[in-house]
Amino acid sequence: MNRTDTDTDRSGTDTDTDDTGTDDRLLPVLLICAQAAVWPGAALVRGALPSSSALLLAALVAGLVTASLALRRTRPVVTLLLVAAACAVGAGPLPTGAMAVLGTAGVALALFTVATERDTFTTVLCVVTLAVWQLLYGLTLHGLSDRNGLDLVLTALLYAVACGVGLLVRRARRARRTAEQLLRRAETERHRLPAVERRRMERELHDVSAHHLTAVVVTAGAALGLRDRRPEMADEALEFAVETGREVTRALGAVRAPAPSREDLPSPEERLRGLVAGFRRLDQEVDCEIDPLPDGAVADAAYGIVREALTNVARHAPGARTRVLCRYGDTRTDVVVTSAAPPAGSTAHGAGLGGGRGQGFLRSRAREAGGTLTSGPTADGGWEVRAVLPGRTAAPVERSAPWSYRLAQVTAAVGLCVQPLLPALVVGPETTSSSSHVSAGVLFALLAAAQAVALLWLRRSPRAAQGVLLGLALLWPAAMAMGEYTGPVLLPPVLSMLATCAALAADAARTAAAASDGTRPAAGPSPAENRRRALLKALKALKASKALKPLSALPVVAVVVHAAAATAAVLDRGTTIPAWAVAASATAGASLVVGAARRAGTLRGRRDRAARGTRDERLATWTEEAVRDAWAERRRIAAGLETTVLARTAGMVAEAEAGRLDTTAERAREALAAMRALLDTVREGDTEPELRPQPTLQALDLLAHQSRATGRDVEIRMTDRVPERLPTTVDLVAYHAAEMMLAAGGAEPAVLELDADAGTLTLTATGVARAARPAVLERLLARVTALGGTLTTDAPDTVRLRLPLVPKQSHEEQSHEQQSHEERGHEEGER
Repeated sequence: MNRTDTDTDRSGTDTDTDDTGTDDRLLPVLLICAQAAVWPGAALVRGALPSSSALLLAALVAGLVTASLALRRTRPVVTLLLVAAACAVGAGPLPTGAMAVLGTAGVALALFTVATERDTFTTVLCVVTLAVWQLLYGLTLHGLSDRNGLDLVLTALLYAVACGVGLLVRRARRARRTAEQLLRRAETERHRLPAVERRRMERELHDVSAHHLTAVVVTAGAALGLRDRRPEMADEALEFAVETGREVTRALGAVRAPAPSREDLPSPEERLRGLVAGFRRLDQEVDCEIDPLPDGAVADAAYGIVREALTNVARHAPGARTRVLCRYGDTRTDVVVTSAAPPAGSTAHGAGLGGGRGQGFLRSRAREAGGTLTSGPTADGGWEVRAVLPGRTAAPVERSAPWSYRLAQVTAAVGLCVQPLLPALVVGPETTSSSSHVSAGVLFALLAAAQAVALLWLRRSPRAAQGVLLGLALLWPAAMAMGEYTGPVLLPPVLSMLATCAALAADAARTAAAASDGTRPAAGPSPAENRRRALLKALKALKASKALKPLSALPVVAVVVHAAAATAAVLDRGTTIPAWAVAASATAGASLVVGAARRAGTLRGRRDRAARGTRDERLATWTEEAVRDAWAERRRIAAGLETTVLARTAGMVAEAEAGRLDTTAERAREALAAMRALLDTVREGDTEPELRPQPTLQALDLLAHQSRATGRDVEIRMTDRVPERLPTTVDLVAYHAAEMMLAAGGAEPAVLELDADAGTLTLTATGVARAARPAVLERLLARVTALGGTLTTDAPDTVRLRLPLVPKQSHEEQSHEQQSHEERGHEEGER
């Protein structure tokens, strides 16, 4: 069962469910048709009839290759080995061209599938092993200098292109799955946040009713019963009612508007440690290592898995030493509960209490959170439950291969690379080359390998890798001259441009993906003329300092370098065309190729940016809806508190201060009854979405909670100088500004700090690099300047807003107010 679950999870992670079996069969059929057209089709057109034995061998090899490629997605590495071996066996006795299509495109297709379906280590190992195997096989047949060897370089480049494209497809597929999983988590949290807020308020209201109001009722009732014998208890009961009533008022105020900078609810880490402490009180030896977890679906799944696993240990292995491990990382969250064998003589009293569905519930809980779960016995007779859940980035969970598996892979690769050398080592070479120079093919292969290594460093050190690629491009004409290359003169310079074009496309894609969005002004109320000019001036300064950047000189340098290399190769071979014409043609061709590469990279970057923008927009929309629903729940319950419980509590305090014990007890009972009725209303949860109020700064704790639940760490800090009640316009604008800065996107931790000084509210957002873009700043400025506030960017990822606590009215608003006042005065004068 465990092995089946593991294989299922791995296949679900590494494969794409969008492709069907029809596509897997179609491409091999097209390849075998193309091979048939090349040979024996071309030979039959020329009138040469192949022998029956050659046709039979070609049919057998083609059938094996086609059948293997049809199953390439399930066993990609095995398919690659079968296709390469079959083509190598068939290429020996068959005529030239009999395996041309299957030996190149077929092997490239198998290698592409390995790159898309397996990890990067396996892909690189396969392509390196295949290239080295073919190189050594060619060297054992022809030596270092008996031919140009350009066909070997072309084949290696084909394999490199297939591998690179496969890795890009796999990366894009992984990014798409990550985005989809993040959206699923956000949608789950969107429906979860209002329920969480409802449960929080229900729990706190229950605590108030169970402890405070009930204590007042009991104390007042006892004082009334003992009034004659102990009259001093009446004064004590009245004093207790006054203090408790004020405490109830403060507690209910905290329920209505919890401080955004602190979490009154226990954190997921505290909940897990409390769960472990509860099982320790049952005489269970439990050790734990628990990392802090953000509240959300992953934390709920981890809590449920640990609770179920510890419950099973208490049922089936009481007294067994147990270890709970919870590790929260960037890409995954590991939850492991391992129990040792039960002590000798222990009796499992709860072995028959379970319903047998616990393991299924555990797997479903992990699957709903986007992870996997396996369970089974350990080597020492215990039991282990291991769950792998999403981490901070919500990336799909991939299992890491053990070192023994990697060692087996490397051993098999080395064995395949040594295989072509065995005949030469055992039998000895039949002929040796008498030439002392190295062929151009070997030099081209070394240059291509150096370019491939430079491409591997492109993401880590882009400028150094680009410089190395341009320097290597100038060595290809020298390799042509040293190796006495006699093939097509333009082919090596064109091959040298492939790596440069890949680097240019990657640079253009990265630049386009990181470019700021459009800067169209957002719709909104028009401010006064002076503020409008200030807004435009600030935007112009922002665009001049951030948006406008000098164009990269890399494409121009690439055109010059490759045009010079092509010109040197043609002139060294010799030509009747004037040198200036050769240089002009080479420059025009290099410009076209470089421009096409830059254009392709730019289109890809824009597509990635559009996809990211769509995802961020959906996340922002769902976050906004979740916060508004939860805020509506809070306001609905707060309205019930204000009209029922708080009013009766205030009456209880007034009666107690007046010294009327009978009325105080009656008001306490009324407040308790109102609280219980309100609790029943809270449990029903009948919210009208069309009447949802706009959230204010008191909803920042909900905004931070939702952001943390979807994978971004957001901290809210509010000083004591911020007034409890702010002007409505300032409160709304400050909240919407905070919401807008977080909605701009990004996965880095963010901090929102609120402070008030000298009649100004300051909102400082740190870790919001995307909010510092001109498009977002323009919308923020439109809101801030409408109240007479200011906006500054102290750092690339810091935005500071200052809002006056007494918002200034615009000229239009003042004119409208003055006109209304004059009209009212005129009407009163007529009356």
